[in-house]
Amino acid sequence: MKKLDKAIIWPIYFDINKSRAEGRRVPKSIAVQSPKILEIKEAADKLCLQNEAKLEAHFPKTPWAKSGMLLVEKKEPKEKIIQKLAKQLVKIKSQAQPTSFKKY
Repeated sequence: MKKLDKAIIWPIYFDINKSRAEGRRVPKSIAVQSPKILEIKEAADKLCLQNEAKLEAHFPKTPWAKSGMLLVEKKEPKEKIIQKLAKQLVKIKSQAQPTSFKKY
């Protein structure tokens, strides 16, 4: 992929615990708890987006934390890609949640 053909996606964009000022880019209604870069990669794969994970990357506002980043093929505006990934990420996270059972 050429540099102009890709969008950089950071896990912080989808983190419900972060504010917009800290880097969250989706509404809390479609944000998730502590997203991992491999979960975002899975969401991109399910959306059939060409992607490449960079696991050692640091988000510019938090250079001490290796959060990783995802390079995604850019066929539409970055905000649309982020919204689609967020919705898919919610589905992935909800499937991964174990169901709790009541004790009788």
